[in-house]
Amino acid sequence: MATHHVTTKWLGDMAFEATNPGGTIKMDSDPEYGGHDDGLRPKAMMLASLGGCTGIDIASLVKKMKVDIDTFTIEVEGDLTEEHPKFYHTVRVDYHFYGMDLDQTKLQKIVDLSVEKYCGVMEMFRHFAKVEVRILYH
Repeated sequence: MATHHVTTKWLGDMAFEATNPGGTIKMDSDPEYGGHDDGLRPKAMMLASLGGCTGIDIASLVKKMKVDIDTFTIEVEGDLTEEHPKFYHTVRVDYHFYGMDLDQTKLQKIVDLSVEKYCGVMEMFRHFAKVEVRILYH
């Protein structure tokens, strides 16, 4: 069984620094909540983690399946509940693929593999949110 370890250190006011094996990130809140707008928001980082997790899958599968694309982006948007504790109840993940003669069948399969089989962050989100997925070809 794999275990991940992250250390989060308070930097004062509402700022924190989190360190994991891949690097360090700074978190803060906006001034409305006592922060200085000098770091990433914890909830938004969850959306970024979802984009990063599925993005790594996509990059790996595009290479493995020899699909020709110029680039791709992933947009993740989440709707929070009104009551505390606020959490994402609905999350939308839009995959944007760019290139000439995109193989839509293979790209659909690649996204499906990430969404349904490989992306652990996506699976975690499904435990508390409705996840909607779209693929757009440019």
